[in-house]
Amino acid sequence: MAIEAVTQFSRIREAEAVQESPFYIPMTGPASRPRRSLKHDDTFIVLDSHGDIGASAGGPDGLFNADTRYLARLELVLDEVQPLLLGSNLRDDNSALTIDLTNPDVYKGDRIVLQKDMLHIVRTIFLWRGTAYQRIGVRNHGDRPASFDLTLLFDNDFADLFEVRGERRPRRGIASSKVEGAADVTLDYRGLDGAARTTGLHFEPAPAKLSANAAMYHFELAPQQVTSLFIAVSCNKPLMHKPAPFFRGMLAHRREMRRSSAGATSTETSNNIFNEVLCQAMADLNMLMTETPQGRYPYAGIPWYSTTFGRDGLITAMQMLWVDPRIARGVLRRLAYHQAKSVDPLADAQPGKILHEMRGGEMAALREVPFAQYYGSVDSTPLFVLLAGLYVERTGDEETLAELWPAIEAALHWIDGAGDPDRDGFVEYQRASEQGLANQGWKDSYDAIFHADGQLAEGYIALAEVQGYVFAAKQLAARCALRMGLVEKAGQLVIEAQELAARFEQAFWCEELGTYALALDGAKRQCKVRTSNAGQLLFTGIARQDRARKVAADLMRPHFFTGWGIRTVARGEARYNPMSYHDGSIWPHDNALIALGLARYGLKHSVEHLFKGLFDAASYMDLRRLPELFCGFQREKRRGPTLYPVACAPQAWASATPFTLLEAALGLEFDVQRGEIRLRDPRLPAFLNEVVLRDLRLGPSSVDLRIRRYGEEVSLEVMRTRGQIQVSIVLTH
Repeated sequence: MAIEAVTQFSRIREAEAVQESPFYIPMTGPASRPRRSLKHDDTFIVLDSHGDIGASAGGPDGLFNADTRYLARLELVLDEVQPLLLGSNLRDDNSALTIDLTNPDVYKGDRIVLQKDMLHIVRTIFLWRGTAYQRIGVRNHGDRPASFDLTLLFDNDFADLFEVRGERRPRRGIASSKVEGAADVTLDYRGLDGAARTTGLHFEPAPAKLSANAAMYHFELAPQQVTSLFIAVSCNKPLMHKPAPFFRGMLAHRREMRRSSAGATSTETSNNIFNEVLCQAMADLNMLMTETPQGRYPYAGIPWYSTTFGRDGLITAMQMLWVDPRIARGVLRRLAYHQAKSVDPLADAQPGKILHEMRGGEMAALREVPFAQYYGSVDSTPLFVLLAGLYVERTGDEETLAELWPAIEAALHWIDGAGDPDRDGFVEYQRASEQGLANQGWKDSYDAIFHADGQLAEGYIALAEVQGYVFAAKQLAARCALRMGLVEKAGQLVIEAQELAARFEQAFWCEELGTYALALDGAKRQCKVRTSNAGQLLFTGIARQDRARKVAADLMRPHFFTGWGIRTVARGEARYNPMSYHDGSIWPHDNALIALGLARYGLKHSVEHLFKGLFDAASYMDLRRLPELFCGFQREKRRGPTLYPVACAPQAWASATPFTLLEAALGLEFDVQRGEIRLRDPRLPAFLNEVVLRDLRLGPSSVDLRIRRYGEEVSLEVMRTRGQIQVSIVLTH
């Protein structure tokens, strides 16, 4: 880069003066203990490796419900010292967290009164129906009696989730606490929104001493004696509410989890590590699923996004459509129910728009943040139409199509109307309020959309991939219209899609880059930056065949492909930073959609490379869990990928990624009308010799398949069928 360009870019950066989005998530220091999380419906909990809340720095600890923290501290102390960690483990199905602790040497004056490693302390924690349950079991493994105090320190701030993320508030409501008898404490908060929020703590048996922020037990344990105590922390339960007994609640919770996940396709492979990746991903998705009045919905991620997000839910449902189309039905019905009906600039709402996110906390209720029901997402609306079309083609569910059709028509009306304010034929965005998000595509960081010199794009911005979403949405909506008997409407939509594709090629193709521009700014200037957005265009099918191959080849070169995955921004671009949120990091879901695009254009060799990179990355990750994103550094021998410090884990669309990669590799296609499942140009990566799919459904029928790899070829075995179903391999390349 020339000295003048460097100077100019530096000035741009200085002028920005860290003008981060007001909803930026700060990272002020390292977590001193690793964190673990659990979730059930609208409640989630973040604890450290010892099972404590708020005992160590660097984590968003707490028990949260509907975007409010209901417990900010719960710390276990043994004779005024912290126990020593032996280990902590999540159950394979994410239903419970178990922590094993022991005692350090405990002194009275200069004398050891309890020798280290004599006590085995087991904390078992699970969430169910708005209550966090915990059992603390203690066994004396010594050869003499053990006398000790065990104290639980607790407190709460009733912080809004945005406060936990770093937002400052000039005023807050009024908090109080009260001891209710020998075994119960209530923590109350009357918010500025007028809402009362209550945390109830119930101890069993009753502690020896109980105050408004501490419960102390004294134990005298004989050798090998075992004792237990139980704590239940409830969010907004009636004063007289008594939580279910610990073991009864745990069994009921596990039964619910098994019932909710029944009916999905199961996958087993010849690679044990990949099996672990798949099992963890499915467990995470099941945990993120939330029962809503409109059906089950995958909340986006823990801790920052554990709520209804439009884009995240739509893409996750799309990724999992071949595994369990019921997810898509719940997502579509919920987003149709909350579709915008009026204009509200603070919420960026316009009739027909699909939700960006919902929030239930005090700050949202007071509109201190605009996210109570926020519509500042330019891509949720076309993605809604796109998913609706894919869902109907996958299932043949015309009853749900009829239910959704008014919402689909309203979304299409927004796409052609308010979504294209300057009537140039492209869907664009510009926030309607300074409180809203400056960028409203999936890369919504303030600095994610920029020109080749680093200058931020201004004015109404048309993102490349959004035009692709609209193209695919209109094609699929046309087929839906035919199912509804709306022949004229179907023809009109097909013509509109074709015209959009032609306009798009002319406006977005950048010959000097050999790829599509990131976006058009308000002056219709191309943002001439190499980004992964061009890769998502392949998924939508809008790209011309010859240009799609150029895009694909560029994405697999070292300035994009790190060996772990494809970066969001290519190395060498003005704002490239492998440690940034959107300007050079690696997002698994982004790579998954690119993989589907590569498969669409017959580039299975590239799919294989991408699949292998992300599998290798997952094999290094904690719990074999792909996080929301990780850093975009080039892969080095004998080193794993570099983590991004505040990435959500689990995150729904990252958890769905291994299933999408498998779909792309196998080339899965579903034809309900013919009762046929096709594998188009299937190709398995070298680390998979065999894949078994059980209960792969098509309408009322299902099939079990075994796919084996023989070099670059595969064989297909139909192990079992139920109902009328055909399976075939289609070779086109």
